[in-house]
Amino acid sequence: MAQSTRTSWRSASTRRRRRGAWRLPFKLAREALLVAAVFLAAVAVGRLHENGVADEFFAAVEGGLSATASGVGGHGAAAASVHGALPVCGRGERRTCLVDGDTGWADGRKWRLARIDTPEVFSPACPAERRIGEQATRRLQALLSQGYRLAADGTDRYGRDLVTITLADGRDAGRVLMGEGLAQPWPNRSNPWCG
Repeated sequence: MAQSTRTSWRSASTRRRRRGAWRLPFKLAREALLVAAVFLAAVAVGRLHENGVADEFFAAVEGGLSATASGVGGHGAAAASVHGALPVCGRGERRTCLVDGDTGWADGRKWRLARIDTPEVFSPACPAERRIGEQATRRLQALLSQGYRLAADGTDRYGRDLVTITLADGRDAGRVLMGEGLAQPWPNRSNPWCG
């Protein structure tokens, strides 16, 4: 009798080990799926942030986004009043964001500040131009974060809406950038940032 008890004990132990063995792959697969889902969600949120959609959504939820008109540009279009932080454009679809210190997007339409020129950040002539261009972009972003108003002022040769930006405190954004040495009047023929 002792022998049969011992045999049944071994077989029960073997059964427990086998039962646990098939659970492990399912557990690993479930954890791998969870990691993949979290990764995909992070990528999706990143894409929304690049496009400015996430920032617009959160600004709207906070009650900070209010438009008095349907957008910018076009022929006789009304000005738009926007409040809240404006993200720097990413690689995805551009909806409402800043490209650099004098160019951006509003509701899917590309605009450029009228009568000013800021340093290039994407194809600068020298490292100093890129550095100052990045400063101009951050400064414009900070200026717009308190609220602003875009007013259409024609189009340029590339089809971008030329705009003037009036800040919440009534100042002209282009004049502020020029006053701080982050922009120069347009048109011009020189690049003062590269000496």
